[in-house]
Amino acid sequence: MNTNSILISGGTGFLGSALTELLIQKGYAVTILSRSREKVAASFGNSVQAISTVADLPDAGTFKAVVNLAGAGIFDQRWTEVRKQLLRDSRIKLTEQLVAWIASSTQPAPVLVSGSAIGIYGDQGDKFLTENSASIADFSQYLCADWESAALEAEKFGSRVCLIRTGLVLGDNGGILKRMLLPFRLGLGGRMGNGKQWMSWIHLHDWLAIVEAMIEQPAMRGPYNATAPEPVSNQQFSASLASVLKRPQLMPMPEAALKLLLGEMAALVLGSQRVLPERLLAQGFAFKYSQLDTALRDILHKP
Repeated sequence: MNTNSILISGGTGFLGSALTELLIQKGYAVTILSRSREKVAASFGNSVQAISTVADLPDAGTFKAVVNLAGAGIFDQRWTEVRKQLLRDSRIKLTEQLVAWIASSTQPAPVLVSGSAIGIYGDQGDKFLTENSASIADFSQYLCADWESAALEAEKFGSRVCLIRTGLVLGDNGGILKRMLLPFRLGLGGRMGNGKQWMSWIHLHDWLAIVEAMIEQPAMRGPYNATAPEPVSNQQFSASLASVLKRPQLMPMPEAALKLLLGEMAALVLGSQRVLPERLLAQGFAFKYSQLDTALRDILHKP
């Protein structure tokens, strides 16, 4: 095993790119599993190795860790039945292929850090949600549950599995902020629906630190909520973003308009998950950004 080598699937996306850059800075040797070697080269030059198919991967024991973040963008297109199947296949089928590769290797990867999301809990209103909370079924819940189940199969072959249930990641190069900034900067932002739905967010810096901890700390396994300790309502989030940008929030988006515009995907912005990172806090993880205003100022007021 190369004690410094990390394999990342989805290494050119918003989260994967940030993780790749961090790991390179920290001296890890990074390999990215991607169908597009050109995209990898354009993003990272010769700093990483690119491999285009699971069949071309070396033995799983070559790597210190496998970080599985691949998946078609959940917000990128309206949810037709064809799109929903692609969202499932791009996550679950690739995870199954990675687990089969681990199973066929002479040595397992020591740890598989596999993507998931707080969508696994479903729409639960004001209820506090921890890693042990029951779920309410909808498309996102089924998607995340099946994704996690596929990843957990790697335990049978000797890999430690960490499931990172990611909330709304705040960073300056993508994610939910990239979609919200233009209307808010124009003074046209506002709450979505009644604004009472909970938004469980996390600063990109803390999300990256969680992944690094999962790679490095053998005691970590199973599901972890990757969300800041203080979720906020959509109304609070909108007010905070407008305040940090020094803009008014003038244009609330009615629920009916969101459903007309987004269809079933409107559940992503109208649904409510009030998620707490109970297991991370219990294991002593220290969040750098626990307050939304502080997180937004750090991202939006960088020199």
